[in-house]
Amino acid sequence: MPRLTSLTGRSLVPGAAEGALLFADVGLSFWGGVDPYSGEVIDRHHPLSGQYLAGRVLAIPSGRGSCTGSSVLMELISNGHAPAALVLAEPDEILTLGVLVAQTIFQRSLPVLCIGQEAFATLRDMAVARVEDSTLSLFEQPPGDAWRAPDNAQPKADNPSTLQLSELDQALLAGHHGQAAQVAMQIVLRMAELQGAQRLVDVTQAHIDGCIYTGPASLRFAEQLVQWGAKVRVPTTLNSISVDQRRWRELGIDPALGVPASALGDAYMAMGAQLSFTCAPYLLDSAPQAGEQIVWAESNAVVYANSVLGARTLKYPDYLDICIALTGRAPLIGCHLDAQRKASLRVQVPELAELDDAFYPLLGYHIGALAGSRIPLVLGLEQHQPSLDDLKAFGAAFATTSAAPLFHIAGVTPEALDPRQVLEADALLPQESIRLQDLLVSWRELNSARESRVDVVSLGNPHFSLSEFAHLARLCRGRHKHPEVVVAITCGRAVLEQARAAGHIATIEAFGATLVTDTCWCMLGEPVIPLAATTLMTNSGKYAHYAPGLVGRKVHFASLKECVDAACTATASGRLPAWLQPAARLENPAHV
Repeated sequence: MPRLTSLTGRSLVPGAAEGALLFADVGLSFWGGVDPYSGEVIDRHHPLSGQYLAGRVLAIPSGRGSCTGSSVLMELISNGHAPAALVLAEPDEILTLGVLVAQTIFQRSLPVLCIGQEAFATLRDMAVARVEDSTLSLFEQPPGDAWRAPDNAQPKADNPSTLQLSELDQALLAGHHGQAAQVAMQIVLRMAELQGAQRLVDVTQAHIDGCIYTGPASLRFAEQLVQWGAKVRVPTTLNSISVDQRRWRELGIDPALGVPASALGDAYMAMGAQLSFTCAPYLLDSAPQAGEQIVWAESNAVVYANSVLGARTLKYPDYLDICIALTGRAPLIGCHLDAQRKASLRVQVPELAELDDAFYPLLGYHIGALAGSRIPLVLGLEQHQPSLDDLKAFGAAFATTSAAPLFHIAGVTPEALDPRQVLEADALLPQESIRLQDLLVSWRELNSARESRVDVVSLGNPHFSLSEFAHLARLCRGRHKHPEVVVAITCGRAVLEQARAAGHIATIEAFGATLVTDTCWCMLGEPVIPLAATTLMTNSGKYAHYAPGLVGRKVHFASLKECVDAACTATASGRLPAWLQPAARLENPAHV
């Protein structure tokens, strides 16, 4: 059968493949959205939910969400459940990096092609796609010819580098600082070329997200670096790992996960990283200052560092983070540069009554979906003055639905105290105006549970801060949870000790809650979540989105106070917050 049409794009990873076309016009986070062992799309909010990626040409606008997407894609490539090829509307560093590392460690690969938004829109009704380096051929039916894809394992020769390399860069690349640093620099330079960087920049610290165990490939990568003598060149902290390293046996975790997940954390510490194990490194004493050039991975941490602290980092993929930590050098592009930190979208928030703490994660979730990869300037919150905990919750939910590494809130975040500072002179930005009814739609999306019963209350995604522990202790004082409800809070070791010293933990443990360190709710499952549990409740917009796919349970999303009340009664009230009730009255005027 003759090809229906042919398109040309930019080859991010060369190669050739053919398969049934799996198309979606919504970005996909591979971590939390794709099962790393089977290739099933498990994001229950995504149009491809339930589809399997293996052997198909996956066409999505871009990735989104977690930096760990690179690790999941590398696992899929190593275990044979990866797509045959990726076709993107816009470049995606997280997914591309996963392919590059698979080439380096496993000698396996797949083609990645970027074709632009206009061409991408034409793919919707196509049945079969064939990728050959920079060419995409589309068919309405299987072509039936004798075409076979060549071996994609080995990368093709790159064009000569145009990067300006320092003496240190050249020494690292030549292997003068060991094999691990040499391989790391090779990967850094490949990404820098793809990103269009002209030179590299020194970074002062790193936060590593690749310590999350996604399967055997993630451990093999880290242990290979250790065998090659890897040592970090800058102060380096570690993200949450997949288990509480000190208590995973006590918590009933299967050794099939506990042993390799703990070993993965040990491997990164063997490279010189600090034992921090938190997804909220901005709560540590080592948090960066405004203007500091850093390399952080973990999507919520990246967004918080850029937006709230005013530090400078990209949304670094897993494995590129450790490569930069081993070299101390990062591509000078994106949010490392003043010009790339400007807003590209205005978002107007409606006038609102008094708010509770459920508002900010909901708003972040909604704006992230509106923004896509654009950096938003949020207008209308100047009088509300959100707290650091509010901004943490907003940023985590924003990073779940957006690919952007940064947001600005007029009059609130440091670079937008004067919003003119984040606007290009004379630039006419697109504007979105959010209605209260729009937020009601997102509220219902996050509230996937249909029964009022609550079996588990999940708190600490991202990790709890000292002030959140203080707030929770006030809500719990003199009360005790329902005997059939599990209440668990994840946090970093450092914050746990601060909260214990302040007296908050004694009150919370008297309430009946369990404290879990080192890991986070995005990695927790059974038996911390009892096998018989069917419904969770959380105040995290991020976890409300991911939990249905990660642990197969429906979710109630609400404020911290509502979560504590539900923990005592084993029942979610189902009440809308006061600020959202006018939207429901507009929807059902007969009930006013």
